[in-house]
Amino acid sequence: MQHNHSYIALSDEVQDALHAQQPIVALESTVIAHGLPYPANVEIAQAMEAAIRAEGALPATIGLFDGSIKVGLTLDEITRLGTAHSVHKVSRRDLAVTLAARALGATTVASTMLCASMAGVRFFATGGIGGVHRGAETSMDVSADLTELSRTAVLVVCAGAKSILDLDLTMEYLETQGVPLIGWQTDELPAFYVRSSGRKLAQRVDTVEMLAEIARIQWACGLHGIVVGCPIPEQYALEAAPLEAATEEALRIARAQGIRGSATTPFVLAHVAHLTAGESVEANKALLLNNARWAARFAAAYWQTEARSQHEKPLISGDTTTTIQDTR
Repeated sequence: MQHNHSYIALSDEVQDALHAQQPIVALESTVIAHGLPYPANVEIAQAMEAAIRAEGALPATIGLFDGSIKVGLTLDEITRLGTAHSVHKVSRRDLAVTLAARALGATTVASTMLCASMAGVRFFATGGIGGVHRGAETSMDVSADLTELSRTAVLVVCAGAKSILDLDLTMEYLETQGVPLIGWQTDELPAFYVRSSGRKLAQRVDTVEMLAEIARIQWACGLHGIVVGCPIPEQYALEAAPLEAATEEALRIARAQGIRGSATTPFVLAHVAHLTAGESVEANKALLLNNARWAARFAAAYWQTEARSQHEKPLISGDTTTTIQDTR
C-alpha cells in the first residue's frame, strides 16, 4: 500500500511497513503539544511507541513540520512538539492553513485520522475521542472527531469519549452517522477516566480475531470509521462521583471566563487534574498506554486476516458463489 499525496512525508520505517503490509498504528500529537505537561508528554509518547513495538507493530506519530505532514516522527521531532511555545492545534479545518504557513502543528483525533488515511494507515490509538459537548443544544459544539469518523476508513482505539462530554448525545450522533461503536470486552461505553458510564452499547467484541474480521468487512464494503472503546485498566480508574463534581466545577469556571470551542477540553482537563491532585494525569497516561497496546494487537490481527482473505478468490456464476483457494 503506497500513499499518493504530495504533502505526506513518510519515515523510512513507515514506508517499508506500508509496502510490506505490516501492522502500523498512528498516534496523534495534540496530546504531546497540548494534552500533558513536559516532560510527561514526551515520556508518554515514547512509552506508547515502545508498547506498540513490543506487540509487533510499528508506531507512526503524526505532526506538521515545515509544510509537510510527517508520518513517523523522530524523538527530536516529538520533543520539539512537546517543548515549543507555539504549536498550532490542527483539526481538519486547520490542515491547509497550517501547511501553507509552514507552521509547527500537532494533530487532533480528527486530523490524525485524516492524515493516517491519506498515508494508508488504518489503525489509530488515542486517549478519548471528542464528542457532543454539554449544552450543545444551544452552543452547537460538536467535535470534528465525530464527523471525521463518518468520512474516514480508520479504526480508532480509545477509552470511549471524554467524561466531560454529553455521552448520550455523543452516542446518538455516532449512530446517526453510521459509525460502529464497539465495546472491547465490555457491554457499556467506557468514559475515559471511568471504566463504565452506565450506557449500554449495541455491539461488544471479545476476541481480536472477530474485531479484525469486522474491520476487514467494514472497509471491503466501502464503509468508514470504527470506534473501539477499551476501558481504562481497573487499578487506574477514577471514581465517577468526585470526577463528575470536578468536571462540573471546571465547566462553570470555563463558562464564566468565556472559554469556548477547542479551548474547552484542555482547560477542563487541566482543572480536573488540579482538583484530583494529579490522579487524572496518571489515569490519562495509563489509558493511553492500554489503548496503544490493543491497537497494535488489532492491527496485527487485521493484517493476518487480510493476508488469509487474499488467498481466497470468489468465483461468481449465475446465482451461486464459490470460494477458490489460491494455492500458489
